[in-house]
Amino acid sequence: MSLPLTVDAREHGLVGDGTTDDRPALAELVDALGAACAADGRPRIIRVPAGRYLIRDEPVVWRSGVSLIGAGRGATCFVLANPGNRAQPVPLAWFTDSRHGASRDNHLADLTFAHFEIDGSGVRTEEYDPLAKGLGLQYVRRARFSDLYLHDTAATGFGCDFLQDTVVEGVLAERCGRQDPGEAMGGAGIGIGVGGWGAVERLTITACTAVGNTTNGIFLELQEEKWPPPRGIRVIACHTEDNRYGISDWGTDGLLVTSCTMIGNHEAGFDVSSHGTTAVAGRGGIVTGCVIDGNVRDGVAIGNTPGPYALRGNRISRNGRYGYWQHNLAGGDQEPTADIVLESNDIRDNALDGVRIDADLRDAAVLGNRIRNNGRRAAPAASGGGPGVRCTELSLVDEGADWPPDGHRGKRLTVGGQSALVTYNTATELALAPARPGVPTAWPGGTPAPGTPYELPDAPAPRSGLTIAADVTRPQVQSNRVEDDQEARTQTHAVWVTGTGHWTGGRVTGNDFTRNAASSTRFDTPPSGGRWRDNDG
Repeated sequence: MSLPLTVDAREHGLVGDGTTDDRPALAELVDALGAACAADGRPRIIRVPAGRYLIRDEPVVWRSGVSLIGAGRGATCFVLANPGNRAQPVPLAWFTDSRHGASRDNHLADLTFAHFEIDGSGVRTEEYDPLAKGLGLQYVRRARFSDLYLHDTAATGFGCDFLQDTVVEGVLAERCGRQDPGEAMGGAGIGIGVGGWGAVERLTITACTAVGNTTNGIFLELQEEKWPPPRGIRVIACHTEDNRYGISDWGTDGLLVTSCTMIGNHEAGFDVSSHGTTAVAGRGGIVTGCVIDGNVRDGVAIGNTPGPYALRGNRISRNGRYGYWQHNLAGGDQEPTADIVLESNDIRDNALDGVRIDADLRDAAVLGNRIRNNGRRAAPAASGGGPGVRCTELSLVDEGADWPPDGHRGKRLTVGGQSALVTYNTATELALAPARPGVPTAWPGGTPAPGTPYELPDAPAPRSGLTIAADVTRPQVQSNRVEDDQEARTQTHAVWVTGTGHWTGGRVTGNDFTRNAASSTRFDTPPSGGRWRDNDG
């Protein structure tokens, strides 16, 4: 029997009452429509009216040319559950290389997933399983994923790999990676494996939001070390908040990240490193026009990459440690990174250094930045307790305190037998980071009782605009304003070369190094060679 191009799910056995298992009817319908598309080459659409559709104990194996379109977020909801088989991950739809032989020659094509919700809170596997996603498709062409809400999945929410000629738009991922211990594979809001289509994967991720996911808000990860990192991937106008990492490049070439906000993430707002499964970091990327603000530790963390990488025209502010941190993780590439460009960024109000170099660089360019008012973690040690001291889920108040604003940013507060990280402070209140992404409290052991004694450590020093603690060769540092214009200055120096740092060659010209708390420069290791001229301060 010929099947129409558009079908109503209710007319093909789906109930949507939240208790009937709709998986068998949906699987049968997907198979029938997939077979029809294979026979006549005409893609089909399943329209799913409002309702709660239970997908129980097994996922639906998807077919090429079959689209799934709901009535909107909150209206059409697929409820995932595995009470009858705790060993079985249950994404709504899957098609993978390991289970189904997905490949370049055996791929899905011409499909749309749009206007529905996936609730993954009912899935719990015996051990953490990275396949326990909301969506888990591999090798897909000409697809559009639009207006989806995925939440509370055991592993990654949107976990699709090898997406060619594809758009991911308007996807909201919240509290995904529920069973991830925090450093395992997956566990992200939006996690996309790359490299399967070769040197170019034409993928756009736009207007997506990822909040409170256990590992990453959005990651792009090379899946085989032998594959070339692909070009052609863009992340535009996305928001990441309260994830371990905001946006991570773990193995692309030339990733474009534009007009995104990366706020309140626990390790870094933007991350390039060898954290991925193949330990290959991205390279050749450009980050521009982004707000990278108030992350618990670092704003931008880049390492294990051969380079180049460029950050232009971003605001990198109020982060709990460094604004920009160059570093290397063990197990990844340890060679010097070449051609890092920091240009026209506003790097300000970070807790320690504005820019910190802890891994070797060559031929870097630091041009036209405003690196100012960093080193905000300048308040002395403090302690208290008794009357006037109280805690909420995400704060501590001491009515008798008189702390300098944000002087404790990034410090570890100890209250009783628990500790939490300070994100900012007023004269009498410390705002605290959640104990882990996606939870509403800083206190895993329960909110401390009123009057419980607390302690804050002393401020570290120095805290400079630009700190060199590794080998830096032939840098170009030009036309930057590295200063502190606060009434009580906290940025101790414009440039500090530590005892472990070495500055060799290059040009340092036309910079404003005036108005820092201690002095313009501090050279524990004097620079060697190069040209320093026309600098104020």
